[in-house]
Amino acid sequence: MSFFSKEYNKENVPETVAIIMDGNGRWAKKRGLPRSMGHKKGVEALKRIIEVSAKIGIGNLILYAFSTENWKRPEKEVNYLMKLPVEFLGKELENIHKNNVKISTIGEIDKLPNKTQEAIIKGKNQTSQNTGLNLVFAINYGARSEIVNAAKEIARKVDKGDIEIENINEKLLASHLETKDIKDPDLLIRPGGEARVSNYLLWQIAYSELYFCETLWPEFGEDEYLKAIKSYQNRNRRFGGILGRKK
Repeated sequence: MSFFSKEYNKENVPETVAIIMDGNGRWAKKRGLPRSMGHKKGVEALKRIIEVSAKIGIGNLILYAFSTENWKRPEKEVNYLMKLPVEFLGKELENIHKNNVKISTIGEIDKLPNKTQEAIIKGKNQTSQNTGLNLVFAINYGARSEIVNAAKEIARKVDKGDIEIENINEKLLASHLETKDIKDPDLLIRPGGEARVSNYLLWQIAYSELYFCETLWPEFGEDEYLKAIKSYQNRNRRFGGILGRKK
């Protein structure tokens, strides 16, 4: 498949794509390698998908990099995962900036190790004025925590008299989520053979199209990505209605 395939509609790409990058550990296990090698190989897939996303005109790419539950993994693996943003941005930041990509994050970044925070903050600051692909890393992120934090903030404002209880609605709650400035995902992709959303963007994916595939993340490339987008383009998005419409 190529960008010029008649089967692929370049005029109808999803504005926001969210991806759960799953399968690094299993990729390594199948080859008798340590899990860290799977995560390292997964970074190569990450670079491919960023490049393709920018090329085809995706507006926002939200990547599940590290969940609040991932702290339960072995300490050695967690430590390695915390080093990956430092290594990735150390090597790729200039290229990302040159290609007009903006780096954003969601999640409790302030709870990450100092070096990891510093690398992420540097990346965000250096690319903050870029106007191309918005590359959003979900790091130390959990959707339930995000919703709870939004509810707490609204409760504080109600207590101060800034918000009336009667005025609390979906739009108000959404405006207190970390993704308040990002369009909800049109398409959620999960490679790796699992068919669940794993506490990821639970509010935001209420009407997202879901795409699951067996391909492990380290092997996920342009062809599989465009296959997912083609699947999205062929769906009739009803948004709770009957007739629906194609995006």
